[in-house]
Amino acid sequence: MAGLSVKQEPMDIDRPGPSNNSEVIETRILELCTEFPKGVPDKVLQNDMPLLDAKERVNAINRLLAKGKIDLFKQGTELVYRQKAATVLKGGENEEKIVYQLISEAGNKGIWIRDIRLKSNLALTHVNKVLKALEGRKLIKAVKSVSASKKKVYMLQDTVPDRSLTGGAWYSEQDFEAEFVAVLMQQCYRYLQEKAVAAKKVQGGPLAIRNASFVSSAAVCTFISELGISKVALSLDDIETILNTLIFDGKVEKSIAVSGESGAGTDTKLFRAVESPLTAPGLVRMPCGICPISKNCSDIGAVTPKKCQYLKDWLNP
Repeated sequence: MAGLSVKQEPMDIDRPGPSNNSEVIETRILELCTEFPKGVPDKVLQNDMPLLDAKERVNAINRLLAKGKIDLFKQGTELVYRQKAATVLKGGENEEKIVYQLISEAGNKGIWIRDIRLKSNLALTHVNKVLKALEGRKLIKAVKSVSASKKKVYMLQDTVPDRSLTGGAWYSEQDFEAEFVAVLMQQCYRYLQEKAVAAKKVQGGPLAIRNASFVSSAAVCTFISELGISKVALSLDDIETILNTLIFDGKVEKSIAVSGESGAGTDTKLFRAVESPLTAPGLVRMPCGICPISKNCSDIGAVTPKKCQYLKDWLNP
């Protein structure tokens, strides 16, 4: 089945889409293959990347097939894509095979060297020697975690690291892109404000105006993609993370719209910009009142008033 070629689909010229980099598209497809080890249907790819042109998606799939990174299978009446199993270690010593198997079982979250040593019952010097040999043969790779810069985990060479390790779109080479996040927050809020202003022209009273000011997270995602301010492809979850941050800042509110009978349909997340009609007194505007991790705040530890960025911004506007 792996030798099958994907049928070229017609390009939808009426639908706008972002100019995605081919490597970004391929990486996202491999991530989905990792999330769905039994196979990713083409429909899942379409829903995950709704703005991607059909021709670009098919070309990316064909490139991955040609590189031998995915296999093509038929389940029922639809085609599914599955990440190709890693090359079996041949000609290696028993210790190498044990370490390789442990790394393979760890998947896209990787395994720490200490866990390899404990599970393999090998000495640390021996583990280091085996890891160096496997890295030299391009069978495994070391990945640094954004949560612990000095901690390296090991995974198979062709495995796409989990977002919990790389930090997703918000990190670049282990550094948090604060300016990029700030720009995204500004543009998302601006878009919601424009929709709120346009909603004031709706007839039907305050309730109709309020309902008209809500915008789905998918619409915000489309707006950000068409702006072209991001060099990486942002998923719907990424945009909802930005919108949730605006909620914590008190600039946006969220609602859920349920479609279908008896609430059995799909939930749609809606957001709208909010403005306080009166200026709140200083004590009420303290960030502590709406802080989602206030229960973890204390005089010592990772969450303290001295380290709180929200508190600093409030005290020094």
